[in-house]
Amino acid sequence: MAIKRQLKAFMGCLMITAATVMVATISARAQLGGFQIEEASIADIQNAIRAGQTTCRGVVKAYLDRAKTYNGVCTALLTKDGAPIPPAAGMMRAGSLLKYPTQTVPASTVFPNLDQYTGLPLELGKMITSVSDPRVQLQYGWRVGIPEAGQLNALETLNIRGERSITCKGDFDKAPSAGPLPPGAPAACEEFRKQPDALERAAELDRQHGRNPDLAKLPMYCAVFSLKDWYDSKDMRSTGGNDVNFAMDVPRVDSPDIAVLRSKGAIIYAVSTASNVPGASAQGPHQPTMEFPETNLQYAPWGGQACNPYDTARVPRGTSNGSGVSVSANLVTCGICEQTSASCKGPASRNGVVNLLTTKGVLMDGGTIYSDSGDRAGIHCKTVQDATIVLDAIKGYKSDDMFTAIPKGIIPKEPYASFLVPDSAVKDKPLKGMRIGVVREFMVKHTKNDVAISDQIDKEIKAVLRDKLGAELVESVDPMYPDDPSVPNMKYTFRDAIAEVYSHNVPEYFYRKTPTGELEFAVPGWDVTSVDYDVALGMHRAPLSDKINLRSISEGYTNPATILRANEYLARRVDARVKDWASWVANATFKTDAERARALNAAESKDPRPDPDGISYLQMQSVNRMVIMKVMQENKIDVFVNPENTLPAYRLGGASEPEVNHRGSASCCQRFTALLGSPEVDVPAGFVTVAYDPKYVLSPDKKKYIAVTGDVKVDLPHPLPISMMFWAGPGSDPDVIKAASAYEAATHHRIPPPAFGPVPVDQQRSSR
Repeated sequence: MAIKRQLKAFMGCLMITAATVMVATISARAQLGGFQIEEASIADIQNAIRAGQTTCRGVVKAYLDRAKTYNGVCTALLTKDGAPIPPAAGMMRAGSLLKYPTQTVPASTVFPNLDQYTGLPLELGKMITSVSDPRVQLQYGWRVGIPEAGQLNALETLNIRGERSITCKGDFDKAPSAGPLPPGAPAACEEFRKQPDALERAAELDRQHGRNPDLAKLPMYCAVFSLKDWYDSKDMRSTGGNDVNFAMDVPRVDSPDIAVLRSKGAIIYAVSTASNVPGASAQGPHQPTMEFPETNLQYAPWGGQACNPYDTARVPRGTSNGSGVSVSANLVTCGICEQTSASCKGPASRNGVVNLLTTKGVLMDGGTIYSDSGDRAGIHCKTVQDATIVLDAIKGYKSDDMFTAIPKGIIPKEPYASFLVPDSAVKDKPLKGMRIGVVREFMVKHTKNDVAISDQIDKEIKAVLRDKLGAELVESVDPMYPDDPSVPNMKYTFRDAIAEVYSHNVPEYFYRKTPTGELEFAVPGWDVTSVDYDVALGMHRAPLSDKINLRSISEGYTNPATILRANEYLARRVDARVKDWASWVANATFKTDAERARALNAAESKDPRPDPDGISYLQMQSVNRMVIMKVMQENKIDVFVNPENTLPAYRLGGASEPEVNHRGSASCCQRFTALLGSPEVDVPAGFVTVAYDPKYVLSPDKKKYIAVTGDVKVDLPHPLPISMMFWAGPGSDPDVIKAASAYEAATHHRIPPPAFGPVPVDQQRSSR
C-alpha cells in the first residue's frame, strides 16, 4: 500500500509538472502565431508550413533558439581539492563561445579514502588546449554532472556558417555572395563554403516549395535532424567526436543514409555529442601511466559529455547520448544514432524517447571508422510513428554500404508505416491474435537496484499488452525469476535451442576458458570438448552448463575496432594530413591515457585480425539468429518483450552497477539483441522514482577503486524515464513496429523534460 501511495503521489506531481509545461507551451504558441516547435512531430511541422503558420527557415530558427538557450556545458571537473579554475572558453556554438564552469568538485566526493590510495595517479579533471584549434579549451579527464544545470551539451556542432568547421571557421566560411575569402584561408574552404548551412538550406526549400512541398517526393521535408558524431556530413565537422587535427575537418561526402535524408528534404542541422569513435585499439607494449577507473562517463574529447534532461546530475547513457538528449529536449525533430551494444536503446530509454533499430542491413551500418558486423544505425524520435516514417524514407540498398546488401524480401512491399497501430484502434484490442514472449532472463532482480523497474514493466506487460490490447502472453523460464502462474511458460526454451544449435554449429564455444585456465562451461561427468558431448547435448541427453543463458551468450566475441577499419576509412577520406591511423595518432588528443596507449599499440600493428584465436562475432550472430528463430517457431511467438534495462540512471561521473549474473554494468542484459542485428523498438514506459546508487570503494591493496552495489535507497528528486523493449528475429520488423506502436497508443507515457520547456518569450525570435 505504501508503494501504491508513493506512486500515486508521484504521478500527481508529474501531472502537475506536465500541466505547467503545457500551459507554458500554449502561451508561447499563442504569441508566435499558433505553432511551437516543442513536441512537434514531422507531420506537425509540415502541416504548420502548409497552413502558413511558419516556414522551414522559421522552424530551423526555432530550434536554433533552443540551442542558444539549452546547449551549454552541464558538467564540472572533478579535481583533487575542488578549487575554482580560471574562466575558459570552448568552440563557437549557436553564435557564442562555449563557456565552462569555473567551480570544480573535490575528488573525495566520488573516491572515498583518497588519502590512502597508492595506485597510479588518478586521471582527474583539468582544462586543456585543443590540438584542432589552439584558441579552444576542452574539459579533460574526470567530470561530474551539475545538478539543475539548465544546460545539456547535446549538440557538438551546429550547421551554422562560420562555426560548422574549424578548418574553415569564421570568415573562411563566408557565403560566396559575400566576396572573396580573406588571405590565409585554406584552399579547401573555397569549395566548402558553397555548401549552404542549415538556415540557408531551409530558405532554399522555402523558395522552391513555398507552402506546398511535394511530400510524396520529400517525405522528410523540413524535419530537422541531429546525427551521432560517428557519421559523416559533408557540411559539418566530422571527426567522430575526436580532437584530431585534420587538414580539412569536413569530409567530402555524407554517410549513406545521411545523403538519402538530405535528398528527401531533411535539414541536416547538427552533429550530436557522443563518446568518441574509438578508432583502432590494441593491447601491446604501450601501457597507461595514469588510472581512469571504470565509470559511466560517455564523452568525446571534442564534444564533451551530454547530461540527462530529466536530471542533469545523472547519465543520459550510451555512446549515442547526445542523440537521445537532443530529441528528448526538443533540440531537434529526430536523431540518427549508432548501436554496437546499447548505444541507441540506452539513450532512448533514459531520455524518454523512441528508439527504432531494424534488421541489420535495412539501414546503413554503424558509422565511419567503427563499422563492422556488430554496428548499425538507429532512429531516435519522440514517437514510433515518426521513427517509422524516417525508416520508410531511408530504407534499402546503398552501393557504398556492403551491409545493406540483404535479400529483397526482408523489406516488405508495404511501407513500414502501414503496420502502425493508431490511437483509435486501441479499443478494438489490435494485438488480438499476436503471441508475445516475455523474456524473464532480462527481468531478473540481480540487486535491489533492479526491483522497481522489473516489477513495473511486468505490470505494464500484463495490464496493457494482454488485458488492454488483447495479446496472448507466454514467458520464458529463468531460475533467478519466480514462475508467474498467470502467464503460460514457453514449451521450448532458449536453452533447448542453444543446446541443439551450438553443439552442431559452434562446438568450439565449449572450449572457452576462465582467466585461471579452467573450462568455463564444464559439466560434471562430461568432457565438454568431446564429440560425444556435442552429440549427446544436441539430443538433450547431456546437460548444458548452468552458466549458459540468454544473458551470457552475448559476451566474449572478437568484434573490436582494428587498424584495418581505421585505415580503410582514412584512405577513402583522402585528407592531406591524416592519411592513416599512425598519422591520426600523431595529430590527436586522447581522452584518457589508457586510450592513448591502446591507440599507439594499434598504430604499430600490421595484423588486420582483431583476435586470431577468438570466436567470430559474425559467426555467433548467425548462430544466435538460429536460436531465436527456432524458439519463435516452436512457440509460435511473433514478438518478444522485456524492460530495456532494469537499472535506474546512474549519477554522472559516479560508479556504475558492477557486472553480476552476466547482466553487464553499462548495457544491462540487452547486448544479446544487439548481437543478433534484429529489429527492436524501445518505447517510453513510465518513470522510476527510487534508486540504490552504486559507489566506489578502495581495494584492499589500496591500488584501485572498485564499483560496488548500492544499499541505500534514494528517493529520486526527479522521476526518470524507463522503456519497454519490443524485439524479434531478423525480418520481423513489421510485427515489432505493430506491437510497439500499439503499446504507445494505449499508454502515451512520454512527458517532455519539465526543466527544458519552451524558450522564454523574451529570448525567442519569431518563427515566421
